[in-house]
Amino acid sequence: MKKKLVAAFLTLCMAAGTLAGCGGDSSSASGDTSTTGTEENKTEEKGETTEAQESVKMSAEELKSMGLEAEDTDLTGEFTYWSAFTGDSQVWDQSRVDAFNELYKDKGIKCNVQFVPDGAGINNGKLLSAIAGGQAPDLVICDNATAAYSYAANGSFEMLEPYLEQVNLNVDNFFDGCKDVIYYKDEPYLIPQDTNVMLLYYNPDIAKEAGLDPENPPKTLDELDQWAEAMTIQNDDGSYARFGLIPWLDLKDDAFTLPFFFGADVYDADTNKLNLTSPQMVSCMEWLQSYGEKYDPERISSFTSGLGGMFSPDHAFMTGKVGMTITGNWFSNALRVYAPDVNYEVCAVPVPEGGRADSTTFQTNVFAVPKGSQNPELAALFIKFCMSGAVNEDNFAQWRSIPTSDAEFDNVSLTKDGDEMYKLERELANSPENGIPALCSCSAELAKAFVTFREGVIYGNITDIQGELQKLQDKYQTELDNAE
Repeated sequence: MKKKLVAAFLTLCMAAGTLAGCGGDSSSASGDTSTTGTEENKTEEKGETTEAQESVKMSAEELKSMGLEAEDTDLTGEFTYWSAFTGDSQVWDQSRVDAFNELYKDKGIKCNVQFVPDGAGINNGKLLSAIAGGQAPDLVICDNATAAYSYAANGSFEMLEPYLEQVNLNVDNFFDGCKDVIYYKDEPYLIPQDTNVMLLYYNPDIAKEAGLDPENPPKTLDELDQWAEAMTIQNDDGSYARFGLIPWLDLKDDAFTLPFFFGADVYDADTNKLNLTSPQMVSCMEWLQSYGEKYDPERISSFTSGLGGMFSPDHAFMTGKVGMTITGNWFSNALRVYAPDVNYEVCAVPVPEGGRADSTTFQTNVFAVPKGSQNPELAALFIKFCMSGAVNEDNFAQWRSIPTSDAEFDNVSLTKDGDEMYKLERELANSPENGIPALCSCSAELAKAFVTFREGVIYGNITDIQGELQKLQDKYQTELDNAE
């Protein structure tokens, strides 16, 4: 099979195998990262905005040989695109901008890209200031879907339906869980470029050493706790040489993934009501609290303080200092790059009775058209281009990101090659339980407050979990009520 667009660019632009593409909210990468859990795949960006970077150009004929052609359109003109990506992900995004511009140059269409940190200016207010000042870009991509949704709910983005229709981009076949972030009050505002799934990574060598069967990974929360205890090694002085699991290790800025697996429904869009005090939410917080109490949060903090992030060879899983971790599919690429000799397997995240078994939150990067865009039709044309199989092939192949609909899996090389991990991702992606939790008009602020609350629970500063959850709920429910 011929190398696809981004693979060809990256082979020429970068050392083979170096990080490229996007994991999601980081993620994430990811996604809620997750980003979301994908923020660490980006190198630090100096300054507030980076102009377009030079990348290897390809001719229209070369692009056509890869299955990319300009669509027949009467549109013309230039448009401005703000991208949240930095580091190697920036190179990846630049390559698709260059390909788009090459394909459409004879039609007089051009994308002018700027790389704007902090979620394309969403997290630091730069985008809001641009909108207020009449200087909004025509298109943004944000690696924080939750924050982007807050912008949509607060009227900062254009409703996309007429522009999607003009370029014939249909989102009806997207996974239902992706539609959580696409629609606000039944109208489309955000478009995921891809999505990602959450998994339990475990080291089968450590499992064997601990007397566990790596062919039968944990499926329930009780089994997960048993595996975590069996893998943990404590030194004579009380410190730890290895933890089986630190549940929040790779979810530091991810507020609601773990409650989702416990079955919590943080927000009901139909009633515009928060439900932070559900038994499932309380149970999740009590579970996290139990890890702090059992292993001593200060010892856990001391243990992790010198370790690297997700995209570092010093990550605890890569160095064998934890036997398991909960994170997204993008972590497989980090392991390939930074710890190719580390043995690992993946499985669905174990859940308690009544939880969302064999399911996942979706972590995704999202496109949006800011209010005041002068060229929303051109923005929609670029969105459609970026979702083509040729553009996304390397993204999928390297990061094991997944398409936004099941049918598109059949066009991905990992599926054709019978990749077992990708097969599992597809199975999880098709769960009817999936979604993107806590999407509402105060999502971004609520997520930050909840992360702080969770830390208080883990470190023993919060003992009345139910009562403090009620206070959070009352505060942010008032904000939701006032926003209507």
